[in-house]
Amino acid sequence: QVQLVESGGGLVQAGGSLRLSCAASGSIRTNAMGWYRQAPGKQREWAATITRLGITTYADSVKGRFTISRDNAKNTVYLQMSSLKPDDTAVYYCRSTSSDESGSKHYWGQGTQVTVSS
Repeated sequence: QVQLVESGGGLVQAGGSLRLSCAASGSIRTNAMGWYRQAPGKQREWAATITRLGITTYADSVKGRFTISRDNAKNTVYLQMSSLKPDDTAVYYCRSTSSDESGSKHYWGQGTQVTVSS
């Protein structure tokens, strides 16, 4: 079982940048990794994914502003966020997905708060 710890959240002005980190307790080399976010009163939504091969995909709402990356040697995934908007305010969660012939398993971190002021 993989345990995930997010960090790097905080308060930032609109237009600013933050880098979130997600540190895993074990190897993530063969796992797909993703970032999700949940704004107050809303459902959790997907933001970005990076596959074990390094292929990245983004939600339209963050495309061009956010960059997901991974460092397998450090068992860490990052989310570089730029040109932040008040609508980006949310708790950001990291998810690790392991897959084998029996199916997929998802592991979640506890989240880190990002607040963007206007």
